[in-house]
Amino acid sequence: MTRITVLGGSGYAGASVVAEARKRGHEVTAVSRTAPAEPVAGVDYIIGTVLDPAVLESAIADRDVVIVALSPRGGLGDQQETVVTTLIDRLTGTPTRLGYIGGASSLRTEEGGPRLWDVTQASIPEEARAEIETGLHAFELLGSSPEGLDWFYVSPPADFGAWLNTPSKGSYILGGDILLRDDGGNSTISADDLALAILDEIETPTHHRRRFTAIH
Repeated sequence: MTRITVLGGSGYAGASVVAEARKRGHEVTAVSRTAPAEPVAGVDYIIGTVLDPAVLESAIADRDVVIVALSPRGGLGDQQETVVTTLIDRLTGTPTRLGYIGGASSLRTEEGGPRLWDVTQASIPEEARAEIETGLHAFELLGSSPEGLDWFYVSPPADFGAWLNTPSKGSYILGGDILLRDDGGNSTISADDLALAILDEIETPTHHRRRFTAIH
């Protein structure tokens, strides 16, 4: 049994990780600013903000894995990068792994090619840019972190979100730094199926200080 904390455990991706982790019998703590509408039995829910040092310390103490599934919105905003920096400082030199669920924009469009962000940023609405840039900066922060931190970064595919109503298939195709598309050109996955990939990584660690992606 692995002791797992999910920061942002009531969001689209976070809630699926919480549910899958508990389904597999792990000890799960979920942190969110509001209580979930449908709490998962056996999960320890902490209602509070990760900007509160006491809340953050309580959530990550004695954990095997800490997953960041936060969205830089509302009261969190541009302070999410500060939270990531704090986690890096706090977890470096410990056996706790740090996982971050980011976005697709840091993925390469092809081997040796530009990032998805580099070819799409001109068309990104201004209100969405800050959130994307937070994910890009988090990836950079992890990449430059001390060797004593075991981290992994999860990039969902290009089309990922609750508003898409993507059906789950119970499977996934794993990738690395390149944006994946299926034979029809689609790049998508449900939160539940992305959670499968994340829990498989937690149970069988293969991406040490590396990023991975997954699609249907």
